[in-house]
Amino acid sequence: MTLSDIVGKPLAMALIALLVCGLAYPLFVTLVAGVAFPFQASGSLVTSGNAVVGSYLVAQNFSEAVFFHPNPSNYSASGIDPTITLADAYSQIPRISNASGLSRSLLYGIVDNATSRTEFLFGTSYVNVVSINMYLIRRYPMVYGRYASG
Repeated sequence: MTLSDIVGKPLAMALIALLVCGLAYPLFVTLVAGVAFPFQASGSLVTSGNAVVGSYLVAQNFSEAVFFHPNPSNYSASGIDPTITLADAYSQIPRISNASGLSRSLLYGIVDNATSRTEFLFGTSYVNVVSINMYLIRRYPMVYGRYASG
């Protein structure tokens, strides 16, 4: 057995595995995802007018009192979770109502309509902060008009 047999074949196999697993497969999956799920594959971007203002997958910095706020970063492993529990959303309603002038009952209804569950029937209820804040901006321009883009 020569040195080229000992080094050459494993090196060739490693190079082939690198090309297939590190280049061909990721490109294939990216192309298929882009065709099958274009919204999700492009980052689930949020637009306001003609401007991209964020993503439904990443928490945005809503810090003003008229908005629902995402959880502080220590609540989420990544620190960028765009969802809050239903209880967290309800606890923010008095502040938002006072700051925006929208009634509490209206805000409770908006939260209830925006609620999703982690599982089909018995999962944890949650609200996407980006989604609900974008709804408020679009639906109530008299309060949120200055936050709308383009």
